[in-house]
Amino acid sequence: MTAFVTAPARLGETRLPDGRLLGWAEWGPPDGVPVLLCPGAATSRRLGFGAGVVDALGVRLVSVDRPGLGASTPAPGRTFAGFATDIRALCALRGLGRPAVVGNSQGAPFALACAEAGVASALALVSAADEVAAPEFAPALPAELRTLTERAVQDPSGAEEFFAGFDADAIWGLVMSGSPDCDLAVYREDGFSAAFRRALAEGFARGAAAGYARDTVLAMGRWPFALDTVTVPVDIWYGEQDTGHSPDNGALLATRIPGARRRVVPGVGGALLWTHAEPVLTSLLERHPMACGEPRPGPRT
Repeated sequence: MTAFVTAPARLGETRLPDGRLLGWAEWGPPDGVPVLLCPGAATSRRLGFGAGVVDALGVRLVSVDRPGLGASTPAPGRTFAGFATDIRALCALRGLGRPAVVGNSQGAPFALACAEAGVASALALVSAADEVAAPEFAPALPAELRTLTERAVQDPSGAEEFFAGFDADAIWGLVMSGSPDCDLAVYREDGFSAAFRRALAEGFARGAAAGYARDTVLAMGRWPFALDTVTVPVDIWYGEQDTGHSPDNGALLATRIPGARRRVVPGVGGALLWTHAEPVLTSLLERHPMACGEPRPGPRT
């Protein structure tokens, strides 16, 4: 049976200049090409991807808990710009240089924040949460999602309070009830199910649901990025059967980012990161400056 995830090779916490901690997990060789993962909604650093792939490709995969999730110190009122600043500091402290960045699901706008801020050298958005508050999408949104999106824009504090009522079981239920059969085959696999549920439990452990709630309001509101100023290489990946992350599987998003390449993969939905880890990483590495001979940054303890 295919293993979609494995336990981290290394776990740790890094103290930022303001005293807060960022939790991280790593897979692959410590001196590999750094690839930083912004995980999906409510999941902790432990849920990586690319089992059996990162070592073969020489990738040092680093997954980071956003503030208020997992091992990372809460930061009420945090912003996308603040997250990019945190990652810049983490990269300096951990010897990551300017890593390639993968943004999965709700992690996608946080990855974009890193790209706009110049922290990322290349970007892969996989099953990306799209900017559903963009006016172009309003007619295409289901009524319930449109209502939540409007609330996130017009009453972010109230929306944050609403999302703070969720827990790990609620998120798991949403994933299982809203996924096509091709994804359920992945999510129900014993090893993956255990890893996913552990990552959700850890995601809610430190600050209850506050971290998830803040993430969700930021992701569902209007994004503050100037996407047309993103100059790093960007790949946008969606599964053809993914109906939950973007109203048009990234077609509009791809037009807003100069030079972005959009790929729609048949036979899969939102589980694309785990089912197609090798092509995602291979394409990302081909567009990473280190593929052109730049020296690798060294690992730090």
